[in-house]
Amino acid sequence: MKQYFIKKAVVAGCFVCVIIGGFVCNVSKLELKIDWKQDVKEVISNIEAAVNEQTFGKYGFIDLFGILQKTMGKKEMNDFEVVKDKQGFLHYTYFGEGAKDTSQLVESLVDFRKGIKNKDVKFLYTMTPDKYIPGFTTFSKGMPYNYANETADVFLTQLKEQGIDTFDFRDHLEESGISYDQLFYKTDHHWKTETAFWAFGCLLSELMNQYRFPVSNYKEVTDLANYNQVKYLNSFIGSMGRKNGVYYSGVDDFTLIYPKFATDYVYKAKTGGGKIETYGTFDQSLLCMLPFTKNRNRYDVMGDKYASYLYGNQGIAHIHNRKGKGPKILIVKDSFMLPVASFLSTVCSDIYLVDTRYYGKSVLDYTNSIKDLDYVLVSYNPQNLTEEFFELK
Repeated sequence: MKQYFIKKAVVAGCFVCVIIGGFVCNVSKLELKIDWKQDVKEVISNIEAAVNEQTFGKYGFIDLFGILQKTMGKKEMNDFEVVKDKQGFLHYTYFGEGAKDTSQLVESLVDFRKGIKNKDVKFLYTMTPDKYIPGFTTFSKGMPYNYANETADVFLTQLKEQGIDTFDFRDHLEESGISYDQLFYKTDHHWKTETAFWAFGCLLSELMNQYRFPVSNYKEVTDLANYNQVKYLNSFIGSMGRKNGVYYSGVDDFTLIYPKFATDYVYKAKTGGGKIETYGTFDQSLLCMLPFTKNRNRYDVMGDKYASYLYGNQGIAHIHNRKGKGPKILIVKDSFMLPVASFLSTVCSDIYLVDTRYYGKSVLDYTNSIKDLDYVLVSYNPQNLTEEFFELK
């Protein structure tokens, strides 16, 4: 009996030592930058965020958690926040009951178009594809489905009824020549840069056919052979992969695409109080190369290679092509358009971008402040058909 209690005491002692050791490691490592003038709730939130981000051994715990989940054969993580399909792709999803009502979103977009003072501006909504591809993606029984594609269908129908031109990339996926299992990253919700480059050519063709978009070098700029393609094998872990660990989600290859032909840009962006200003060629001005730094932690959000295009999502941004004599375009967008807008800049004089999540002022006022604007494109992924993205006035 005495030995029994000794064993219990040893186990309890080891447990306490681990807890104390972890506490000491975390406290010694923790770097807090707190503005004590803030509201108490904001201070607590900032402390919690700092502790979560700087937890000692955090990524090791993520990997261990992923191994355990994979061993148990689980197809969902974090209470169905992320699910894995039978093809091995991760998805953000939730339990839906059918297509959402999008009438308010349509009304917001109609009001935005009507509020544009320059009535000669050509206005187009483009729908990027959802990662759930009908006829290819299959979920295990009991996994949630959010009806994002069905919501997108309703939304586009309502836009057409209001006389707004639309272009649906989903209708052209089979023509892309890209197999369905190569369209998206497995660990991230975004399409691959190769898919984004195809989308650029597809969009450019539509603009030329529908609006006589002036392009004198169409074949040159849409031929992938005229672009550098730097492949980083087993190097990219997307937002869902960073949540669940590489042993559960896997690792993606990433291809950085940028022109071989001569380019010259000025790029300016602003988000809150932060500013970016770069000059030079496509890769010097429109690409942030920090994510490609060697020996970077694979889970570091600053290593997000997809966000290398245009330095990720910015409140407002302006790409000025010093070699371009093409039109001026404003794109109200989500992150799917980052690489597409970058490639589109090769045939434009200016591209302006707005992300409603990071721009606290009126998108309509910003639009009307741009002189001689030729085109306004609004582009959101089906899962982003929410009020947050349609605060445009």
